[in-house]
Amino acid sequence: MTRIRLFEERTLEVLMQGKLASTMCHVSIGQEAVAAGVCMAMQPQDYLTSTHRGHGHLIARGGDLARMMAELMGKATGYCKGRGGSMHITDMALGHLGANGIVGGHIGIAVGAGLWSSLSQNRAVTMCLFGDGAVTEGVFHEAMNMAAVFRLPVVFVCENNQYAMSLPWSKSTPAVDFKTRAAAYALPGVDVDGQDVAAVYQAACAAADRARRGDGPTLIGAHTYRFFGHSRGDPSAYRDPEEEKRWRARDPLPLFKARALAEGWLDEDAIVRIETEARQAIDAAVAAAEAAPPAADSVAFEDVYAPSGAQQLIDKAVSA
Repeated sequence: MTRIRLFEERTLEVLMQGKLASTMCHVSIGQEAVAAGVCMAMQPQDYLTSTHRGHGHLIARGGDLARMMAELMGKATGYCKGRGGSMHITDMALGHLGANGIVGGHIGIAVGAGLWSSLSQNRAVTMCLFGDGAVTEGVFHEAMNMAAVFRLPVVFVCENNQYAMSLPWSKSTPAVDFKTRAAAYALPGVDVDGQDVAAVYQAACAAADRARRGDGPTLIGAHTYRFFGHSRGDPSAYRDPEEEKRWRARDPLPLFKARALAEGWLDEDAIVRIETEARQAIDAAVAAAEAAPPAADSVAFEDVYAPSGAQQLIDKAVSA
């Protein structure tokens, strides 16, 4: 959670310095417990699908900070050679099947991965994270239905940060709890405190174990909050300042630190060490990304499928 928080804060700094390849950047400050709790419940062979607000997911899965920052800066050493940017980072070696700039666009990919696991019996579970805005997309309903019918090993996790851009969750759905929503597909639904990393972890473990046994998918609604606007250009004037104050009082990092100290999981020295190591790792990642060469124009159409006719059009456009 500390690495995610510090990476996202540094990303905003780098963005304001004009060093990112794009001004379109969505940070997950305030939502760290969901990414950490879900990814801790995963096994090495498992798959993960992610969103446009997905930096934290890859970090929690063990992603390389230098390659991530390089990708955000449009550098050749980035995860996608600098061509994907903030919303399209992928690491197949970690089972990370890609972030997706289309709201809900990756939910169908998660079901496809779950179908492959079912057919191949590779004992992999797919963790599919998405925001509350995706719950009202058609692909969500289609994917949930198919996963339930075929009892696929998929765990659907909604990071309900309360707003789809500026639309409040309470005004976008008549069923605000996920237990009720999951019942429509005859599968278990769990509502969990998304600011409590231990609660998220326990719910994700139970759902992953169920999927691995062949008992099918689970829908988890992790209720959390993004502390900033939808993107850097959103001042979030549509939100009640008192609401923001209440949620900031439940920042997942201080909550976990207090519990860890009270229950003897960590001491003060360990917390300082974790924070220091995270800062050093992010400093090194930024320095490496800044020193890396920019993505070359010549690689723009590498790794892209295109029939010969379409390739000719691409070549003509490039030469023009």
